[in-house]
Amino acid sequence: MGLYDVFSISGSAMSAQSVRLNTVASNLANADTVSSRPDDAYHARQPVFAAVLSVLNGEKQAVGVKIAGIVESDAEIPREYQPNHPMADADGYVYKANVNSVEEMANMISASRSYQNNVDVLNTSKQLLLKTLSLGR
Repeated sequence: MGLYDVFSISGSAMSAQSVRLNTVASNLANADTVSSRPDDAYHARQPVFAAVLSVLNGEKQAVGVKIAGIVESDAEIPREYQPNHPMADADGYVYKANVNSVEEMANMISASRSYQNNVDVLNTSKQLLLKTLSLGR
């Protein structure tokens, strides 16, 4: 792996973490939504990461990360008895999003730290590259 590969690997990781942060933001924005049917309630979403591999001289090498897809949570949709709510069904229940705000906040902190770590990797690699180039002076 060359020094230039670090830039593409960290860049792809930053893009993946950006998608993760956007997914968390979407989940938190929809955390308090209600619906009159469980099928219409908001389901929390999570990105699925996959390593991008390359074969060079018969050896597999990691060259980045990509988003393999975004999956919806299959956790149970909570229901709450609110007969006076305009979205209540015939039995008086409303169905809430299955978003756990505490988990989403922890996920957001993890994603932002991973993003920052990749920024640090890029900055360190850039400094090393510049110092290497200045050795010839």
